Amino acid sequence: MYGNNPRSTAQIAGHPLHPMLIPFPIVSFVGALVTDVMYLTTSEGGWATASNWLLGIGLVTAALAAATGMADYMGDDRVRKIGAATRHMIANVVVVTIEAINLAVRLLDDNPAVPQLGLWLSIAAVLILLYSGWLGGELVYRHRVGVQETRDEFSGYDDGHAEAGGVIPRGPALHEKMSGDRR
Repeated sequence: MYGNNPRSTAQIAGHPLHPMLIPFPIVSFVGALVTDVMYLTTSEGGWATASNWLLGIGLVTAALAAATGMADYMGDDRVRKIGAATRHMIANVVVVTIEAINLAVRLLDDNPAVPQLGLWLSIAAVLILLYSGWLGGELVYRHRVGVQETRDEFSGYDDGHAEAGGVIPRGPALHEKMSGDRR
């Protein structure tokens, strides 16, 4: 199904799971930064509580995303040979470690307020997430990890059936091929 592209091994009905799961920890960790800033500007305790919940949810969903990402990483040798894949994984492990420390600092502190350290940890995690997201995009859009290379009648994409050894048409050749037989 994936032709010459590195494949995603954690999938349901051909849909890779990792990209379906990653929005949850990303939104949670970015949301924790936002609620930290809101707490520091308003001193309303609800924002500090929201930050703790977002960090906890982010860590749980990051574990799920990490499991599917690791399955993809270990499931195809071609993925492991891409340097961006290893850097992406390391960056995400660093983010999860930072956010676990961030949550622990908050929960072990008797004061329900967001500590200054918590804000700085949230900022660091979000900055590393930006880098990791860039790498994730590189894996999909440059290295085509998990990208289907078969005829897709819904999008009109047809690469010449690469899995059968066909040549991938581009430009006018693709237009000519798409206007012809649609099987």
